[in-house]
Amino acid sequence: MRRSPLLAALAAVLLVVTACGGGGGDDADGDAGPDKVSAGVIAIVDVAPIYLGKAKGFFSNRDIDLTLTTAQGGSAIVPAVLSGEFQFGFSNTISLLLAQSRKVPIKAISNGNNSTGVDGKDFAGLFVKADSPIRTAKDLAGRKVAANTLKNIVETSVRASVRKDGGDATKVTFTELAFPDQLPALQAGQVDAIFVVEPFQQAALAAGARKIASSYVDAAPDLTVAMYFTSQDLLARDPDLVKRFTEAMKESLAYADSHPDEVRAALGDYTKIPPETRAALVLPRWPAEVNRASVETLAGLAQTDGLLTAPPDLDALLP
Repeated sequence: MRRSPLLAALAAVLLVVTACGGGGGDDADGDAGPDKVSAGVIAIVDVAPIYLGKAKGFFSNRDIDLTLTTAQGGSAIVPAVLSGEFQFGFSNTISLLLAQSRKVPIKAISNGNNSTGVDGKDFAGLFVKADSPIRTAKDLAGRKVAANTLKNIVETSVRASVRKDGGDATKVTFTELAFPDQLPALQAGQVDAIFVVEPFQQAALAAGARKIASSYVDAAPDLTVAMYFTSQDLLARDPDLVKRFTEAMKESLAYADSHPDEVRAALGDYTKIPPETRAALVLPRWPAEVNRASVETLAGLAQTDGLLTAPPDLDALLP
C-alpha cells in the first residue's frame, strides 16, 4: 500500500520540530505593532471567508497582519503549520483526523466549511464523461478516480457514495491530480471519474461532464469538510493570538454565510474565476461552529476504509 503523502511529510517535519521547536508568529515586543501571521489555504471557493474577513478588517481589528499563502491541499498545509512556516492553516477534516490519530501536536480552532447537505446541489461532486458507461457510483468498482490528494477526504467520501449505492468501495482506485488537471485527464480518458469542488465543478459541467454523486452529502449530513487549525506549540506560547485569530475567523464565517454576493465578489481577488462563472457557483455553507456529529461519522468511515486504525481523540482535536 502506498504510504500517505501526509504521513511521509509529517514524519520529516516532526524530526525538525522535535529538534528545534516550531516557528511562531508572535512578536518579541508586544508593543511593536500588529502580529504578523501567515495562514496556509487552498485557492478554492471553500476559503472565501478568510479572504473576505481580511478585506473587511476582521483580522486587523484584532491586531493581526494576515498573509495568505496557497498550497495544493491540506496534507501539505499540516506539516507547514507544524514547522512554523504557517501559524494557522486550512485543512480537510480527514487530514486533521489522520494527524491527530498519530498524536501530531495540532488543534482545530475554527470551522472551515460545510457541505450544503443537498444531493445534486452541493459545491462538490463526482463526475464522469457524458458518454461514460458509468451510470451511478456503484459502477466505479474497478475504475480509477482522480483526487487532489491521496488517502484523504476525497477517497473517504467517494467510497461512501459507492457503498451507499450498493457497490464494492474497496475496488475503487485513486490517482492524484491537482484540481485544474482533473477535467483534461477525464476528457483524455486517463481516469474514469473526477471529484472536484467549485469552481472546477462549473468547468466540468460546462464541458458536458455528468454528475453521478454528491459525495460530501453521501458521507454525512451537513458534513464539516474542513477546519482551520494551529500547532499545540503556538497555542501554548501565544494563546492570546490564537484566541484573536479564532474570533476573527468566526466573524468571517458568519459574515460570509449571510453575504453570498460579497463572497462571489471576493473570489475575484484570489482566483481567476470570471464574473459569469462566479454567479453560477454553488457555495458551501460556512457555519461558525464545527458539526461534531459529522466529524464522528467521517472518522468512522475512515476506519472502515483503513485510513484510521483506531478512533481519533476528538476532544483533543476539536475546538
